[in-house]
Amino acid sequence: MKKFYITTPLYYVNGNPHIGHSYTNIACDTLSRFRRLEGDEVLFATGTDEHGQKIKEAAEAKGMEPRLFVDSVVPRFIELWKKLGITYDDFIRTTEKRHERVVKNILEVLYKKGDVYEGEYSGWYCTPCENFWMKAQLVEKNCPDCRRPVEQIREKNFFFRVSKYQAWLVDYINSHEDFILPRIRRNEILSFLKNPLNDLCISRPKSRLSWGVAMPFSDEHVTYVWFDALINYITVCGYGDDPKKFKKFWPADVHMIGKDILRMHAVNWPIMLHAAGIEPPKTIFAHGWWKMGEDKMSKSKGNIVDPLEMVDKYGVDAYRFFLLKEVQFGMDGSFSETALISRINSDLANDLGNLLHRTLSMIEKYFSGLVPKRSKNVDELTKPIIDKVKTLGAEIKTGMDNINFSQALAAIWQLVNMANKFIEQKAPWRLSKEKKTDELKDMMYDLYEVLRIVSLAMWPFLPTTSEKMSGQLGIEVKKRSMKDLRWGMAKPGTKINKGNPLFPRIEP
Repeated sequence: MKKFYITTPLYYVNGNPHIGHSYTNIACDTLSRFRRLEGDEVLFATGTDEHGQKIKEAAEAKGMEPRLFVDSVVPRFIELWKKLGITYDDFIRTTEKRHERVVKNILEVLYKKGDVYEGEYSGWYCTPCENFWMKAQLVEKNCPDCRRPVEQIREKNFFFRVSKYQAWLVDYINSHEDFILPRIRRNEILSFLKNPLNDLCISRPKSRLSWGVAMPFSDEHVTYVWFDALINYITVCGYGDDPKKFKKFWPADVHMIGKDILRMHAVNWPIMLHAAGIEPPKTIFAHGWWKMGEDKMSKSKGNIVDPLEMVDKYGVDAYRFFLLKEVQFGMDGSFSETALISRINSDLANDLGNLLHRTLSMIEKYFSGLVPKRSKNVDELTKPIIDKVKTLGAEIKTGMDNINFSQALAAIWQLVNMANKFIEQKAPWRLSKEKKTDELKDMMYDLYEVLRIVSLAMWPFLPTTSEKMSGQLGIEVKKRSMKDLRWGMAKPGTKINKGNPLFPRIEP
């Protein structure tokens, strides 16, 4: 049994979860489910980032203590993950004791090694980004990332010597092609690293910010939120507490993030690990943004999509399907309810839903709802379908190994479309009229077998739909496995449960 460790970033709890959060977690859930089908031992971690200036300010705005504030927001994330069918194995909060222990441990290691030192900082600070900037980096006197105002700060702090390891990181990226994906993000980081790195300020004085992990070697400072949060990935798999678990699951196989936090994860995090004597993750994958037209979604523009609203309106699997199928993963996408409805009506209602409902209706009509037994004859119209099934598992695996969900789904939909065409070519109504019972039996078995295979193949992407299909097909699933994507495993005599159409068409 192979291991597979996948992480989402920790989501900042200064507001409600939005489409970007759901996109990352749906992607990680899909990969996790697929790896379980492959027979891998999976560790899938997500959680919340709860320290820092923004949290303190958000709590003050509500008239609450930071701890009570984060405790009130975290359940909203847990509720969303439950509604989206996210099958995480560990939900970590940065306010947990197990995490604080690991943060302090790493700080001690780096401090004793001389890679953390005390110095004076003078520069410009952006509270929304929780980041320091040099004057030359500002854009029209504002933060170069979010374009919001910055404040000038002068204070004593602790710094981490990222500059010491810049050459190592460049060599590592160049010698590990899959370390940063997609390629455009890898090139972006290599371009960024052509300029000298400034050492990273990793503390905040308690006189300015008390809400954070206390520095183990200074009573006057707390840890910078970005240094604190990144360490969660090794906390989850047992660093310092469970050596056996850590040895099994580290390094992480996939760190899934949004492209807006790429530098922290692809520059600071691997350097932190390397300096502490820990291997970097295998792959950091930075996906794109969902936009409204050409505009990035943001609270200030008022164009944020609420995942709970979309799920309540259109269903969880329709929402999952749209996010995974609409654009190649890694690129930016444009979200609209019109596009979502179009996907539901075309791919889910017309193609998949119609195939299932027509097939079950015919089995009910011609064979009293029992799957007929197939002969050994394979005609020229059936052979391409069987040939497609033989390659389907490998095609899905290629898409998933490349973290290309639309590619994997396209392979499944090719089989769905072949089956719909097969119905028109074989004309079962004609076979029934002409009393060609054996040929009709073969055809119904073939269509049923396609649907059995499709229901299994879709489970990582559309788990609720997959389980509904299994129920309508009369299949009791005890354990799902990619090994069952083989032709001829359908059992004759199985009683179907026709039910209602999976995806009724939606009138815009």
